[in-house]
Amino acid sequence: MAALAVVAAAGLIVDDRALVGAPIWLKPLKFAVSFAAYGLTLAWMLSRHAPPSRTGRWAAHTVVVTGTIEMAIITGQTIRGRRSHFNIETPLDRGLFLTMGVTIAVLWVATLVIAVLLFRARPGDRAATWAIRLGLLIALAGLLLGGLMAMPTPEQQAQGALRTLVGAHSVGIPDGGPAMPLTGWNTTGGDLRIPHFVGMHALQALPLFLYAIEALSGRFTRLRDERIRLRLVLVAAGFTTALLALVTWQALRGQALTHPDGATLGAFAALTAATAAGTFAALRRPGGDGTGPGTPSPSATPAEIAETAHPHHPEQELPA
Repeated sequence: MAALAVVAAAGLIVDDRALVGAPIWLKPLKFAVSFAAYGLTLAWMLSRHAPPSRTGRWAAHTVVVTGTIEMAIITGQTIRGRRSHFNIETPLDRGLFLTMGVTIAVLWVATLVIAVLLFRARPGDRAATWAIRLGLLIALAGLLLGGLMAMPTPEQQAQGALRTLVGAHSVGIPDGGPAMPLTGWNTTGGDLRIPHFVGMHALQALPLFLYAIEALSGRFTRLRDERIRLRLVLVAAGFTTALLALVTWQALRGQALTHPDGATLGAFAALTAATAAGTFAALRRPGGDGTGPGTPSPSATPAEIAETAHPHHPEQELPA
């Protein structure tokens, strides 16, 4: 996938063809980069499963094979100057699109198997374990949401376009309109690629978030507490799940990410406030004042610390 990304980047430079309003090699480039990140992340997660699992190895091989088939079709259709997704105009186009649907379904099942294995194991401390597990669950949801794009649109049904196209990225507008740079997401209507992206890349986002917390623990001692790191991971997972629901709702209403209405802004504001409150609560140590039973206060004197470690019980000195 890394090598294919280089080839696709070169294609952007030397091939000036466009397809559905975008440079024709942009899709192979984005998919190659996405599959490279997906494969690296799953490989890292499986490396933390001890002892190595034969089932996990077969699931990993399945991801490799299905991802390779998917990219071979996308790249082949790019070379032919044809759409890879939603295109059923000719028997060959229809067969390739149906094959892509099957391979993605098999890839989803293989990812689910890896998730089950990592739910049955403990690939790190509690914070790392749940960052991996919840990242996988949200990614599986994001993959499923991609199926919304394969459903016929009302416009296709009304115009009888199902003989050539079935499904679309866009909601409320045809594919190929004004778009954001790099991502290609629509700026005039809903785009179902956004929730698909947000969900899938939770796979990387939650473990990277945990790594950031661990990197900051050298400066902020409170972050060295495993319980606090776990709470922060749960807050981040809750935020990502709610954000996934929000952008899905926004896209299905035919609303561009760059032009949210009042309801979307209000929901995002509520999500931000809830996340801030959750973060504040997560950073509090047990006991409310930053200490728990048997834990000395950060401002305690040496005598108080000694008393906490070896409490003095007068009743123990009384004669029997």
